[in-house]
Amino acid sequence: MKVFKKLVREDNFLSLSGNLVIAVLGIAGFALLARSWSIGIFGEWVLFITGGSFVEMFRFGITNTGLIRFLSGADENERIKLIGSNALIGLGATLLIALILVSCYTVFNDTISSSGYHLFFKWYPVLAVLNLPWNNALVVLQAGREYGKMLVIKALKSGLFFIIILVHFFFMEMTLNQVVIGLLVVNAMTSLLSMVLGWDGTKYITNASVATNKTLLNFGKYTTFTLIGSNLLRSADTLIISLSHMGSAAVALYSIPLKLTELQQIPLRSFVATAFPKMSKASVQGNVKEVRNLFYTYSGALTYLFVGMSLFTFVFAEYLVLFLSGEQYLIVNPETGFNVVDIVRVFSVYGLLLPIDRMTGVGLDSINKPNINAIKVFVMVAANIIGDFVAIFVFKSLLLVAVASIVFTLIGIWMGMYFLNKELNLSYKSIFSNGIGFYKGLLNKVTGRRQLVSNNQVN
Repeated sequence: MKVFKKLVREDNFLSLSGNLVIAVLGIAGFALLARSWSIGIFGEWVLFITGGSFVEMFRFGITNTGLIRFLSGADENERIKLIGSNALIGLGATLLIALILVSCYTVFNDTISSSGYHLFFKWYPVLAVLNLPWNNALVVLQAGREYGKMLVIKALKSGLFFIIILVHFFFMEMTLNQVVIGLLVVNAMTSLLSMVLGWDGTKYITNASVATNKTLLNFGKYTTFTLIGSNLLRSADTLIISLSHMGSAAVALYSIPLKLTELQQIPLRSFVATAFPKMSKASVQGNVKEVRNLFYTYSGALTYLFVGMSLFTFVFAEYLVLFLSGEQYLIVNPETGFNVVDIVRVFSVYGLLLPIDRMTGVGLDSINKPNINAIKVFVMVAANIIGDFVAIFVFKSLLLVAVASIVFTLIGIWMGMYFLNKELNLSYKSIFSNGIGFYKGLLNKVTGRRQLVSNNQVN
């Protein structure tokens, strides 16, 4: 029992639990909405979520990564100033984005209202204001490695919205606008709790200084681009498909395999959330050896895990599509002529490449090389966009859009390892040996005490 209690309090476990809550409830809600709306309406919902995710990468990319890195080596006075600067810059960016979107919606109302993005321009400015405090709370808590509190926020936000979806599916059918309003209410409640508990750092906004503002902004000018680029790597496919002749139906189809890749990203996000503060702290302290070992361990452990997950996804692709979205997405779509199952299998290969690509980016940011990471992401985005345009407008194939994801990720891995090797002098073999060591250590945590007791009994 003591071993179990120790395990559930471990950083990776708590981080994984938080992301697991979001992913499970998110995928379950996604499945219910896909079944309850027509493909066209569901496509509009996907565009609303995609547009919001893209803008939030800019909004929070300015300060979030920098805040985590610099808080890892800050004293209490500096910590308060940094948290205050994060809140101040986040508020300014939110108001600016909201103003731009409202102005566009007002000036180009007829054009926007007839497009698939009318929900985004209408409601996202409100959502941006309402979700700011709880998003600030998550980054402050991550920097302090308070994963239990992060779990509370994630469970509340995801749980409440899932209840709304359940009500919509089983008891009272809602329109698209009503579901969005429900999302706004949930975000407001989550942010209110974060502010009442003092987790979001808004109370420190007056402590922000010119120096800490500059510190976060100087680091953020690179990480903002990196995060926007990372989001584009996920959302560019959807955005370009939505602008093509394929329309909302193809967006809805392509969203199914994209959602399934989120299952693979649960452990990836969880491990990265714990790896980055540790690697940053080691880098700030000048401990290059520790940074290198952490990179080996996390890259190797995730790679082994993803081999099993990708194999499972490839073999059981049909069942996963059926479970997630129902039979209407299982057959070849008559409007587009594409089979979602084939795209899922291509994405299972793509999943194998994610761990090392993501960890090279984390490694570069942790050693204070966000500019190099930005270059890496820029090249990947360019390759992705070119690949998407060729796949969609030349070959008219959603399957080749998925293949393009494999190509740009291979490019990213090569560039990331090349630049990181210059700083850390990497041994590629150590990635796999340290990955095995990670699981041996985890196994010893669970079984070591029991074995010790058995040995004592024998003696």
